[in-house]
Amino acid sequence: MSALDLPALTAWLERSVPGVTGPVTAEKFSGGQSNPTYRLTTPAGRFVLRRKPPGVLLRSAHAVEREFRVQQALAGTAVPVARMHALCEDEGVIGTPFYIMEEVAGRIFDAPAMPGLAPPERHAIIDAMNRVLAAIHDVDLAATGLDDYGPGGNYYARQCARWTKQYHATATGELPEMERLIGWLEANLPPDDGQRCLVHGDYRLDNLVFAPDAPDIRAVIDWELSTTGHPYADLAAVLMQWSMPATAEGRGLAGVDRAALGLWSDAEFVARYCERRGMAPIADFGFYLAFAHFRMAAILQGVLRRALDGNAADPERGKRLGAYVPEFARAGLAAAEGRA
Repeated sequence: MSALDLPALTAWLERSVPGVTGPVTAEKFSGGQSNPTYRLTTPAGRFVLRRKPPGVLLRSAHAVEREFRVQQALAGTAVPVARMHALCEDEGVIGTPFYIMEEVAGRIFDAPAMPGLAPPERHAIIDAMNRVLAAIHDVDLAATGLDDYGPGGNYYARQCARWTKQYHATATGELPEMERLIGWLEANLPPDDGQRCLVHGDYRLDNLVFAPDAPDIRAVIDWELSTTGHPYADLAAVLMQWSMPATAEGRGLAGVDRAALGLWSDAEFVARYCERRGMAPIADFGFYLAFAHFRMAAILQGVLRRALDGNAADPERGKRLGAYVPEFARAGLAAAEGRA
C-alpha cells in the first residue's frame, strides 16, 4: 500500500513533468533505510520518486534537494546518473519534498559475492566499479557548478564533528567502543593535503545499476550523503563494506575466497584506483578505514533511532541493521590499531 497522496501527486506531475498524465500508480521499493523511494507507473512510462521521510529529522539529513542537484549537474559527465525530471520543495503536495527521475533498467547486486556469475564477469563488474569511483573523484567541480556543493577546509575534521554530533543525538544507550573510536579519530586527524573532490558518501555495489547483459554501469544512485571532500573516504568505504559478514544484512565478503570467485583483493582495488587517477600509493590508510567504520556506525545508529521512533522506511530491518553499530565501532578500533 502506498503512503503517497496519488491525486495530489498526479496533479503536480501533470503540471511539472512534460508528457506525464494520469492515472498514476505507485509501488514502494523495499530495503532502503533512508529516503523512501517509489516506482511510478504512468501512461507515459515509469519514473522513480525519492522523498524525505515523514517525522522529525536531523538538520541537514535526507536532503533530496541535494540529491537532485548533484545528479542533474553530472548529466553528460563520465559519471553515469539517472535523468532528473523535476524537484518539488513544496511540502504541501505529498507532505515532504521529493524529486522525480527516470527509472534506469538494469541489474543491482545486493551481495558483493554476486552469486550466479562467472569469475570473469565478477572481475569485470568490480573493474567498472573501480573506474566509476575514479571518475566521480575526477569530476571538474567548477565546470559542473558543484564547487560550492560542500564547504572547504579539513574534510575529516568537519565530518568527524558532524557524525559525532548526529551519533550522540540518536544514541539509544552507552557504547564505550564508539566513544573510544571518536576520541582516536579526533586525536589522529590527518593534515589537509589539498585534495578536494566530489564524494558520493555511500559508494558500494548495491548503489550501482548495471546493464542487463554487460558489466557497464548505467547509473550511480543514492547520492544523499554526497558532498565535496576527500576521495579516500569513498575508497575506504568500499573496503569497509567488503570487510563485513557475507550475509543479507552485512552485505560483505568476510571469509569469502575472493580469488576463486574472480573478485579483487583490497590491495588490488586501491592500486588500480591510484593508477587510474595517476596517484602514488596511499600511506597510512588505517585512519581512513577507521573513519569509514565510525561513519557507518553513526549512520546505522540514526537508522535504529528512526526505526524505534516509527519513522524508518522499514522499521524491522532498521532494528536489525542497528544491531551492527557495536560491530562497526569495534572494527573501526581494529583499523585504528592496525589490526584490520
